[in-house]
Amino acid sequence: MDITIHQAYLPHDDPEAAVAFYRDKLGFEVRKEVEYGGLHWITVGPPGQPDTGIVLHPPAADPGITDDERRTITEMMAKGTYAGINLATKDLDGTFERLQAGDADVVQEPTEQPWGTRDCAVRDPAGNMIRIFEVR
Repeated sequence: MDITIHQAYLPHDDPEAAVAFYRDKLGFEVRKEVEYGGLHWITVGPPGQPDTGIVLHPPAADPGITDDERRTITEMMAKGTYAGINLATKDLDGTFERLQAGDADVVQEPTEQPWGTRDCAVRDPAGNMIRIFEVR
């Protein structure tokens, strides 16, 4: 079987802040922006990986979500417990320095983990946890 990751979804609550974080701080390309019914979807992805993208989406766009569920999603996003993604880089220290210089919400500085990896963690403007692992 030949299966690849095409898209992952993360919620956002501020399109301009989301683009500024993913484009300007992480260096991703903005590949598509779609507005519909006052809502905004943004697809970003790493340069050189045109078939892999992250779709930043309105968190409660599904018409089947109740008002209580919308409140829960909003509360979880504010705490940073609703969604996240793991990324990887060969230059963890350089990546972290760039994020820190760009005033990213740092959760964890580069750390050697007991399970054998080195990583750091930041939150994007919507509160999504972004863990970045060092590729060795």
